[in-house]
Amino acid sequence: MFFIQVNVFAQRGAIKGTVKDENNEPVAGAAIVLEGTVRGVQTDAVGNFQMRDIPKGNYILKASMLGYKDAKVSFVVDAAEPQTFDLVLVEDLLTLDAFEFSVSRGIMGQERLPEVDKFRINAGKKTEVIRVTEINANLAMNNSRQIFARTPGISIWENDGSGIQLGVASRGLNPNRSWEFNVRMNGYDITPDPMGYPEAYFTPPMEVVEQIEIIRGASSLQYGSQFGGLMNFVMRKPDKSTRFTFETLNTVGNDGMFSTFNYLGGTEGKWSYTAYYQKRRGNGWRENGFFDTDHAHVEVNYAASNRLLLGVEMTYMNTESQQPGGLTDEQFAQNARQSTRARNWFSTPWFIPAVTAEYLLSEQTKFSWKAFGTFAERNSIGFMNPIFEEDPMGNRQIDRDFYTTYGSELRMTHDYGLFGKSHTLAAGLRYFNGFIDRRQFGEGDNGTRMNFDLIDGGIYRRELEFTNINHAAFVENVFRFSDRFLATAGVRFERIFSNMEGLFNVVNDSEVFLLPQQTTRNFLLFGVGAEYKVTNSTEFYTNFSEAYRPVLISDLTPPATTDIIDPNLQDSRGFNFDFGYRGAIQNWMKFDVGYFYLNYADRIGTIAQLGPDGRINQFRTNLGTSVSQGFEGYVEFDPVTALAKTSRFGYVHMFASLAFVDARYRDFPVTTVSNGEIVQGNLNGNRVENAPRRINRYGVTYRYNKYSVTWQLSDIGDAFADASNTVTPNAAATVGLIPAYRVQDISGSANIGRNFILRAGINNLLNEMYFTRRAGGYPGPGIMPADGRTFFITAGLKL
Repeated sequence: MFFIQVNVFAQRGAIKGTVKDENNEPVAGAAIVLEGTVRGVQTDAVGNFQMRDIPKGNYILKASMLGYKDAKVSFVVDAAEPQTFDLVLVEDLLTLDAFEFSVSRGIMGQERLPEVDKFRINAGKKTEVIRVTEINANLAMNNSRQIFARTPGISIWENDGSGIQLGVASRGLNPNRSWEFNVRMNGYDITPDPMGYPEAYFTPPMEVVEQIEIIRGASSLQYGSQFGGLMNFVMRKPDKSTRFTFETLNTVGNDGMFSTFNYLGGTEGKWSYTAYYQKRRGNGWRENGFFDTDHAHVEVNYAASNRLLLGVEMTYMNTESQQPGGLTDEQFAQNARQSTRARNWFSTPWFIPAVTAEYLLSEQTKFSWKAFGTFAERNSIGFMNPIFEEDPMGNRQIDRDFYTTYGSELRMTHDYGLFGKSHTLAAGLRYFNGFIDRRQFGEGDNGTRMNFDLIDGGIYRRELEFTNINHAAFVENVFRFSDRFLATAGVRFERIFSNMEGLFNVVNDSEVFLLPQQTTRNFLLFGVGAEYKVTNSTEFYTNFSEAYRPVLISDLTPPATTDIIDPNLQDSRGFNFDFGYRGAIQNWMKFDVGYFYLNYADRIGTIAQLGPDGRINQFRTNLGTSVSQGFEGYVEFDPVTALAKTSRFGYVHMFASLAFVDARYRDFPVTTVSNGEIVQGNLNGNRVENAPRRINRYGVTYRYNKYSVTWQLSDIGDAFADASNTVTPNAAATVGLIPAYRVQDISGSANIGRNFILRAGINNLLNEMYFTRRAGGYPGPGIMPADGRTFFITAGLKL
């Protein structure tokens, strides 16, 4: 075997060369691939590339770049001597299949996904790609208001100024830790349990996120649960243009904020690697606010052969966060920065390993396999009573969750010809096993620092175990009937087994246990879609896809022992519908406007019922439906390019992201108890809580050479904090109106020479006092103020 390996290695070749445009200018960042293999690199800053360890054989070398036609050349490897190629790319701004094009000598910050990519079908769906690296924003603090500005209809909970957690939603859904999205990173799960506890406690640093992919509810066929659709963070991949690159970004800001982000990566022969470490800490904008976070990630890929690519990824996060708690309406009006909770702390250690493999059976058939896991915790300690109660400085409450999950996904795409047209089939299998160990109402110390140890002799009055096992399979096909018209159709099978059991409470030294709750569900989801190209660069699109929201661990946990969980409790079911028109006008404008309809049926709630013994019990079951419908529109254009084509004085990008959302309950019975009697009611016609009707954002970016500055305005309508649409707030400030607000941000960046980076900005320029959330529990309760005026300055070096 040794002599065989030496002989094979001696026959391996190498190539190098340069990629230039029609004006003989070097093209940086062009993709260089060997067709029919997993091998590929990128051109460096001066358009050069090289590739080593190429086995003996016949190849086609392809160079591609956004906005250019592909350039190809055939060659043969039969010796170890390197071969040199010089390729020329010709501009092609009118063919916009991937909706990705260069404009005004720069890239706009939002695109859409191509029809087929990464072992999935995107055709006929409403998709967005947020190119994070192209946005002027406070990336060190994960400022979601700036990051999602161009994505219409995204509502945001802006109460976590530390950037540790992200709370976003769309189409009238709840932004709570983005739990109505199927949240992933590099295509695999990163939440505690998508089937039972989908809250996204982990958010990767935006300084290392290359792009955020969003597929609205039509993603259900290929990704499963959640009405909001898919939100996938794509991490920066190993640099394919060099053996080694290093980047450091160091940010300072108000209230002692400091962040250091350090990245390295490269490609050497068949190996590629990347790693980063981020440290972020500060005192927060409010009193009793502090955060200290550590993020680390490493990825190594190996091209085992021309057809097989292997990879391993590991991601780690550790957080220490002091929670200022909520405010009453009176306290917020007096001073939004104040805090009456000085002893509340929160921590989420997170570890996510993953193993990946991609195999090209042929140019038409490709396979992808991912195995992944999550080993994490959710820990809190503090005084949790209503915000109008003063902290007596006694023993604090400890709540802890331990998550152990693992899963695997196998995907395949196959291109085939039929009736003279090319079609694409995508299919996949999924296995997931999630386990949650929940320990609540523990008695902690009476100190002020973060400490999750029980006092001597202390116990957790609640200890629950929740298990979810999910098997799924899907198949979806793109039928291309002509160069202008295509249609998609697919089906997904879901099998979910859930079990919850354990200690519910300890009352007077007596332990109260829950009866084991087991459910097994089997069901199908269907979906269809279509696209019709009006011109080479514009198209109509539509989609109808069924979706579901699984029964969560919170749905199976009764607030009191007298409450009853419906033994026939079902997952919420419904569908998403989209119809829109999108595209581009030459290289100076792009747009996406459309109508959506989201039917959220079998929503879970609690009503009062009279039991056989004459006592009133709270009964949790599937009660009713909500419907969200409205308009979403996005347009971005460059008037300078439209009028003058080129300019010595720079270019201007103007964008508007508009959404009108009418989210209302349909038939949805509710009950109250008054004087021992059950009073019937119905939410029919009420607005869904936490759903602003108006979500509008506008911005202008001026670019000149390597300098740019962006101004942005967010104009968000009012919302209700509860389904009863209470206007006047209660004493605890947990219900009541959430007023409309307007916030402005300004950020700029400059690339100095080839190695230095400078960024700066002011968030909430006019120091608007506003809030987006009334919390009923942790990290409140009460009003959770958004940050006032803050600033940041980033200095970076790239080698």
